[in-house]
Amino acid sequence: MSDAVADVLRKLTVVFTAFEGRLEQTPLIRKLTRGRFELADYQAFLIQLRQQVKDGALWMSRAASNIDESHLELRSSLMRHAVTEHRDFRLLEADYVATGGAVETIRAGEKNVGSEALSAWMFHEASKPNPFGLLGAMWIIEGLGSIKAQEWGRKVKETLVLADDAVRFLLYHGENDAQHIEEFKTMLAMVLPDERTARRIVRTAEVTARLYALQIEEIVA
Repeated sequence: MSDAVADVLRKLTVVFTAFEGRLEQTPLIRKLTRGRFELADYQAFLIQLRQQVKDGALWMSRAASNIDESHLELRSSLMRHAVTEHRDFRLLEADYVATGGAVETIRAGEKNVGSEALSAWMFHEASKPNPFGLLGAMWIIEGLGSIKAQEWGRKVKETLVLADDAVRFLLYHGENDAQHIEEFKTMLAMVLPDERTARRIVRTAEVTARLYALQIEEIVA
């Protein structure tokens, strides 16, 4: 690992640690960690998460289309990542149905204020030429999956006494996003060292973390 990549990773780790702390203070996650989580809370969570996950493959595809010929390998990596995840929102729908909800309800769910802001931000950034800053956004979102998803999935299952088929999305991402983080490090090396790019990656991570936390703060059953 180069010094430039290591330096950016250290800064991103600081951002993620602050992000974790903010998430733990949101009403929804406090209810989960304190054992007061209800089925309606989980269903509201799945509705909002579906919107963000569905958008994920779309903004990655848009970002890839705006990467120039000097970074074709990074473009390919983003495209592969988008293909891997573009159907993941279907898992969320299946989890929702397994809790007793109707698929029409989750598909008709509207984004809350945080989800709207996060989506607008991601597509705005993805539309820029060579949107390398979005690697910082991926660090936040993939990091959340690898560090928190399984923990949350097990806690939801235990608290609500749900079957495995109602928490598949959270458990699946807890297992697979760790590999995505390794891929992320490789992508970082494709655009570093470059001081301006490094700053943009960290700044994009900061904004994404704040908007993602806002999305969770705004979830009300």
